[in-house]
Amino acid sequence: MIKIGGGNLNEALEELERERGISKEVLVSSLCDAMVAAYKKHMRSKDATNIEAILDEQSGEIGVFSTKVVVENVEDEETQISLAEAKEIDEDVEVGDEVKLEVTPEQFGRIAAQAAKQVLTQRIREAERNLVLNEFLEKKGTLTTGIIQRVENRNVIVNIGKTDAIMPQKEQIPGEYYKPGNRIRVFVLNVKETTRLPQVIVSHAHAEIVRELFELEVPEIEDGIVEIKSISREAGFRTKIAVWSNDPEVDSVGACIGPRGSRIQTIVSELKNEKIDIVRYSEDPVEYIVNALSPARVVSVDILADDEYAHEAMVVVPDDQLSLAIGREGQNVRLAHKLTGWKIDIKSVSQMEKAEAAHIYEEPDEVIEDDFEHNDDNDDELHQEIEEEMNQQAYDDEDIQQDEAVDEEVSEEE
Repeated sequence: MIKIGGGNLNEALEELERERGISKEVLVSSLCDAMVAAYKKHMRSKDATNIEAILDEQSGEIGVFSTKVVVENVEDEETQISLAEAKEIDEDVEVGDEVKLEVTPEQFGRIAAQAAKQVLTQRIREAERNLVLNEFLEKKGTLTTGIIQRVENRNVIVNIGKTDAIMPQKEQIPGEYYKPGNRIRVFVLNVKETTRLPQVIVSHAHAEIVRELFELEVPEIEDGIVEIKSISREAGFRTKIAVWSNDPEVDSVGACIGPRGSRIQTIVSELKNEKIDIVRYSEDPVEYIVNALSPARVVSVDILADDEYAHEAMVVVPDDQLSLAIGREGQNVRLAHKLTGWKIDIKSVSQMEKAEAAHIYEEPDEVIEDDFEHNDDNDDELHQEIEEEMNQQAYDDEDIQQDEAVDEEVSEEE
């Protein structure tokens, strides 16, 4: 037997368990495996399957033992032992029993210590990797709090407990400064297994962060009374969230805003003053689209396509609401599209009137062409009559275009 730490061994194993979160049983098993591996390498008997190491945690002694079967006539000295020899070890043994013989070599302490160190280090790393992997696989898709460590190659490194997570540039909020030492709330996006510690990818721009914040701040959402139907977000700028109440007596929008806006103010503050539009969800697509385009006022919604392949709608707004409905660089209509799943085309009232007028003026041409195609080509009088009518229509169209051009010039001068 070899002494490896005396009475302090048990304390050392318990301290490792507390610090690294690795059970003492795993550490003892790893130490014994290290001894067996060192013995096989030292004795050049890698194929031996009857070798094991036994550790006495109290005394701190460990030894290598060979398990042999008791037989009358020994045919294999590596795995068998005669009954007479076995009786010297234990008088009660019989043929067919197994006995353990200590085979710890002399001067084995230094070799065993080196092997134990290597294997323990490897096993501790593997155990830590598995602990982190299992912990963050459970946290995948949830919100957690971390501390910003540093910025490397535009990636923000965030410590989230037992490991450092990576926040890629595309998962950061544009224009936000990430200062080392600051606490930050992030969304666990993905966990990738590597040869070292698992690589955890987190996001500060994910739409689910908004969902988690509303669930934390609005009790009605946590209780299931108010439901979040959809979220669309452009991190750092604006978010639209559609909510629905399962209780007619509970106002879904009011519940999210809170008394005097206390709940929504807390969420906005957490998101660094990002604008949030709380939209009332509706199963009626027309009403849902109108709500999604708020704060712009809508005159009408015309459903162009509503099937499994396409959802398209034409929305008409007052002239003074067009820029508000579209939003800066199309942000409002883009978020409304993501929120509702509908492709939304927006036009002002004047644009629709011009389009309808142009369509009306085109109709006579179509009628004349139809008449021309369906009458006798040899009828000269009819041809002459149609030609005169077409010429007159062309003059009328030209006059209309000139009048519109004059109107536009007058409007620009005004």
